[in-house]
Parts: sequence; C-alpha cells; structure tokens
Amino acid sequence: MGFQVSHTTLRFMLSDMGYSLQGTAKTIEGAEHPDRDAQFRYIARLVSAFQDAGDPVVSVDAKKKEHVGKYANAGREWRPAGHPVHVKDHDFPDPDVPKAVPYGVYDITGNEGWVTVGMSADTSDFAVSTIERWWAKMGSEAYPDARRLLITADAGGSNGYRNRLWKKRIAEFAEKAGIEITVCHFPPGTSKWNKIEHRMFSQITMNWRGRPLESHQAVVNLIGSTTTSTGLKINAELSQQVFLKGIKAGRLQGRRPYGWLHG
Repeated sequence: MGFQVSHTTLRFMLSDMGYSLQGTAKTIEGAEHPDRDAQFRYIARLVSAFQDAGDPVVSVDAKKKEHVGKYANAGREWRPAGHPVHVKDHDFPDPDVPKAVPYGVYDITGNEGWVTVGMSADTSDFAVSTIERWWAKMGSEAYPDARRLLITADAGGSNGYRNRLWKKRIAEFAEKAGIEITVCHFPPGTSKWNKIEHRMFSQITMNWRGRPLESHQAVVNLIGSTTTSTGLKINAELSQQVFLKGIKAGRLQGRRPYGWLHG
C-alpha cells in the first residue's frame, strides 16, 4: 500500500492476522498397510493381557549416539548472565571422537527404566546384554514370580525383526533366565509409537539440553538424574565392553523358548 514499516510493526501485524513462527510438523506418513490398525490393536491387547496377569512388559530401543566432549548440545539451561558454557565451534563427523551409545529398557507398567551407555557399537549383543542387566538389577526384583516377559521393539536396528543374531541372543537369555519371552515389533516407520521414545528418551533429552556431554560418566549421571512429575525413575550404567559389528549368527537349533511376532 506504499507505507514503509519496520520489522517490529510487521511482526505485530502478522500476529494480529493470526500468524506465528512455526516449525515443520512430522505428520505425513508413508504408505499404510491395510492391516496396520489390526497390528496395533493386537499389540495393545497383548500388552494388556500381560499387565493384567502381573507379568512384565518392556519397551526397548537404542537412543541416538552422542558426541562425547566439549560439543554444543541443543537447548538452553539457566546460568549466570554472560557466563555461557564454552564449547567447540564445530562438531564435524570424526571417527576419532568418542561417542556414547545409550540403549534403554523401559518398564511400561512400573514407569521405570534402565539405560546402558556403551562406548563401542549398537549391536544385538549390546542390546540383549542391556536387557539382561535390566532383568538382573530391576526386572527380577520387581516381578519375582514372573515366568514370562513381553518385549516391544522397533522393526529395525540392533533389535530388528530380520536380525538373526538378536533372535539368537534373546533365545539364549530366555533359556538362561528360565522365562518365556515374547517379542512384538512395531511395523516399519512407526517407531514414534514405541513408548520408550516419548516416555523416557524424550525426558532424557530435555534433562541434558544445553549441556555439553563432556564424558561418558557425565552422560550416565545425567540419564540417572532424569525424573518426571509422573514418577519416572531411571538407572544408568556405563559399559566399557567392546561390542563388535559383523558377527553372524548360525541357525537357531532346538526348541525356541520365546514367541516371535511382527508386522
């Protein structure tokens, strides 16, 4: 209309017109299988059946690997004015930079979690060893009479439904612990519905926002100090064991002491 206005005036005008600064929203999903709803309903029924019987139900997954050192971490924290934490001005990928590899087990019923922070790779050996540690330290104490366990997991990664080594290690754990294990995988592309993502991992991310993860022990401490108003408690542990990639599993022999369900 020919008027010259400042950016401040423009901001107020846009606000009055119902505009606001917004990010993108991840809502557009890929192709949907006609049985998708039935898959989720089946998993929900199975979870309810285990919980009603007093048997443990856990959600498992690996959290995003994190650079360890004086690297910037998204978010902000309260500090004295003019005294920010100084970090490196770049975080380019570097194979020599140590990384923290968190793998978690979330007890859906008890609202408690276990996270093992690894220093090598996210492998099936690492995933199952974390579940074993959770069972030894928390699960067997919280469910002393349990004779079966339900695990919900994503379709891919170290606990993927195509991963033979994952299946073999879970079978070995079931035999060693003397419990029946049922594994339900969420359909591909639906990992956000895995409860560990929004009930535990998101809370961990908020707890360490704005803080550089300067050491593996700092990662463990920050994870272990994560709580919520709903009573979430997390135990965290550092594992210095080296987990190698590329290990192949042979054929599974004998009776399988677990159920295997996936989309």
